[in-house]
Amino acid sequence: MNKYLNKVIKDIKKRDGKEVEFLQAVNEVLTTVEPVLEAHPEYEKLSILERITEPERMVMFRVPWVNDKGKIIVNRGFRIQFNSLIGPYKGGLRFHPSVNLSIIKFLGFEQIFKNALTGLPIGGAKGGSDFDPKGKSDMEIMRFCQSFMTELYRHIGQDVDVPAGDIGVGGREIGYLFGQYKRIKNAYEGGVLTGKDIIYGGSLARKEATGYGLLYFMREMLKANKQSIKGKTVIISGSGNVAIYACEKAVQMGSKVVAMSDSNGCIYDANGIDLDCIKEIKEVKRGRIKEYLDKHPKAKYMESSAHNKPIWSIKADIALPCATQNDITLEYAKQLVKNGVIAIGEGANMPCTNEATEYLLSKGVLVAPAKAANAGGVATSAIEMSQNSMRFYHTFEEVDKKLEQIMVNIFNSCQQAAKEYGCAGNYVSGANIAAFKKLAEAMKMQGIV
Repeated sequence: MNKYLNKVIKDIKKRDGKEVEFLQAVNEVLTTVEPVLEAHPEYEKLSILERITEPERMVMFRVPWVNDKGKIIVNRGFRIQFNSLIGPYKGGLRFHPSVNLSIIKFLGFEQIFKNALTGLPIGGAKGGSDFDPKGKSDMEIMRFCQSFMTELYRHIGQDVDVPAGDIGVGGREIGYLFGQYKRIKNAYEGGVLTGKDIIYGGSLARKEATGYGLLYFMREMLKANKQSIKGKTVIISGSGNVAIYACEKAVQMGSKVVAMSDSNGCIYDANGIDLDCIKEIKEVKRGRIKEYLDKHPKAKYMESSAHNKPIWSIKADIALPCATQNDITLEYAKQLVKNGVIAIGEGANMPCTNEATEYLLSKGVLVAPAKAANAGGVATSAIEMSQNSMRFYHTFEEVDKKLEQIMVNIFNSCQQAAKEYGCAGNYVSGANIAAFKKLAEAMKMQGIV
């Protein structure tokens, strides 16, 4: 390993050794950009790696709120403003009990590279809370969101930092957050949050964007390797926004989705998933995926746990992990390869462990990495920001066309970078290299800041 690279990784491990997810994300990126460091020795003198792996600002704060029983609850809030080299900070908010500093830092670090790949002027950030929206009433969620925004508003703005949704933060939560921001600021800053409802400044095609973008990237990757998505069997982990619209676009492209999941279990329907049923359960009832059996009793339901995810044992041509980080471990990767999978499309952030990714690549499986393949969501958020600035709105078709072109451009960037640095066909390395080069050059131009 390059001496400079080795030293930086060792220093980060020493300083941030307990932040497991962050270390994983850093290691995955830095080990793939070694050829760039060899070609640009000046990056060491400029401490590019040290600066790109350290957030510009980290904010942690308490979030007190009152539940329906009158009990005061205190959660912890985060906003990691990682990098503003190419635009205002941009990245989602995650509300989930697993949220901690390590997870928000890893997500923020990934976001820098993802946003750079879009070609749009947006920097990288991430935030959230260990608050769990599951089982909470609308009033409890509103009170939490208002308390969260009462602190967060100090650190964001449409030209400073623009949050969006992530796990646990959908249209309902964005609405409550935006309402409180507007109330505190006494101004309508439409571009301060993205993922808004269309009736108060949101963009058409935003909720579909991450899932659709994943399939646009997958289509280009398969095409470049003389394959087609048409006629392929697909399994998708998750049943949230990304998974639902990945399923929708996969079916539109002629494939058959046979399995989806949530945190409790997965369903397998050999005839193809009834997406309208999934949408009813998840988007309307906010229920559990097991309820699919009420309408489709011949489908199979399998319980899941932290150490047992049966969805990855289902035979398929394409696997789309769209749930959460480290969904596919080395063990599951081996099972997927054994069952003949030809491609993995990462709809979630870092859904494959580093060991799983290495194994999949070694076996010739095509891997569409998250920071490239799921960039459609943030790209469309940037389109939403531009519409807010212009006080003008595009049609669904216009946004979808822009999204498709962005995803094609991202794929071409990854493919070109991989070829240029001797790892053709490895889109994981290609994505990291393409984004890293752009960020490093911007860092050179802006001085020691």
